[in-house]
Amino acid sequence: MKLMDIVVPGAVVAKLGSSERDEVVAELVDALVASGAADAALRDTLIEQVLEREKKGSTGFGRGVAVPHVKHKAVTRMTVAIGLSQHGVDFNALDKQPVYSVFLLLSPEGQPEQHLEAMEVIFSNLSKDTFRRFLRQSETAQDVVTLLEEADAQRLGG
Repeated sequence: MKLMDIVVPGAVVAKLGSSERDEVVAELVDALVASGAADAALRDTLIEQVLEREKKGSTGFGRGVAVPHVKHKAVTRMTVAIGLSQHGVDFNALDKQPVYSVFLLLSPEGQPEQHLEAMEVIFSNLSKDTFRRFLRQSETAQDVVTLLEEADAQRLGG
């Protein structure tokens, strides 16, 4: 699995307007809805479920990144929205530092293997200092997409 298999280019928000965790989640779900990757009728339910997941344990994993995620029976295709914050968002991260890069993952309920594979692809990239640095320096959605395409090519040895 590649990042570009799951990231929706139309749901890359290079400059998040929100600085609060709950608002960032809503902004990213809205980006997925606007791009056609998520059903508008599910908007409020998806936001609510992502925030419920956050209450069980923060998905702010440290080093300035968070990967909020949820599995839902009405989601038919694994999709990721990406949001970048200029000032940082308090995601209650494990290292207590602000989050600058958020990858919101929506997965179909009945595909746990694909969900884990998607998480692994996301984390394998976010664990690289260079990837995180270039991600934070991205100024446009196209910058982010280009970075993801380059990361996919490197990962696949191309």
